[in-house]
Amino acid sequence: MSTSSPDILGDDWVQRTLTLLPDTGLPAPEATLVHERGAGSRRRAVLYVHGFTDYFFQADHARAWTEAGYDFYALDLRDYGRSIRPGRTPNFVTDLAVYDEEVGLALGEIRAAGAQEVVLLGHSTGGLIASLYASDHPGAIDALVLNSPWFDLNSSWVNRVITTRVLDAVGPLLPRLRVSTLGEPYGRSLHTSTGGEWEYDLTWKPIEDVPVYAAWLRAVRRGHARVARGLDVQVPVLVCTSARSGHPARPTAADLAGADCVLDVRHIWQRAPQLGVDVTVRRFEGGLHDLALSVAAVRASYEHSVFAWLAERLPSS
Repeated sequence: MSTSSPDILGDDWVQRTLTLLPDTGLPAPEATLVHERGAGSRRRAVLYVHGFTDYFFQADHARAWTEAGYDFYALDLRDYGRSIRPGRTPNFVTDLAVYDEEVGLALGEIRAAGAQEVVLLGHSTGGLIASLYASDHPGAIDALVLNSPWFDLNSSWVNRVITTRVLDAVGPLLPRLRVSTLGEPYGRSLHTSTGGEWEYDLTWKPIEDVPVYAAWLRAVRRGHARVARGLDVQVPVLVCTSARSGHPARPTAADLAGADCVLDVRHIWQRAPQLGVDVTVRRFEGGLHDLALSVAAVRASYEHSVFAWLAERLPSS
């Protein structure tokens, strides 16, 4: 790992580069671990894993974790956000298991800094990645918290079944075939330039023309299938979602103000029991897809619920 350097979030934050194994024929990938200065002083820590076409910028949410007694770390996965490198395709993998490398390295750094208990926190696609990692690496973490994890395709039966079978055949042959585009309404509702509350880098978390590639979607659907068959997460799991979903392509103003307009929350509720033997599901009225970006009252309710659950489920200090 390289030495620490200042982070874009300001003087209180630093970032470190995680050097990853090279890809054949491509520039070597890197991931980025972000944390507040002085992290390593607490016995408990949390590692945050972001979603698709996303990166860590939610400093207010991180501050809530530190106030609750946790060192907060965030991972910009390879080819996302701070980890985008020339010559590589942003947001692209052909197997979600490749992310095990940087998640494992980050957890190793956190343990080495002194954390005795570590929570893995995943949002959306990051929630799927975190769930698979926790199942495949028993003993690596002490609790799993999921913020609107992506457990199924929010689409028609044809796309969920028939198109998935087509992707299995097409993905390996035409990995970068563009099969879809990420919907714009949710992103527009978030960013300050289009009337939202949040300021973030639109080159790293774009609103428009975000491609979805065949091999990447195939990898995600294979992850969904694993969840459907049942995982073996051996630590306590908290699954948090909005109380309802809005239409992903044609949401109403009320949907954009207080519903998940990316995923069908019913899919999450149905799949959550498949994660392990100790799973709690919490639903939040007025929650957005990223509960940490919901209106202040919902954010506070979400954070309070997470910290209260952790206080009950993790061993006392």
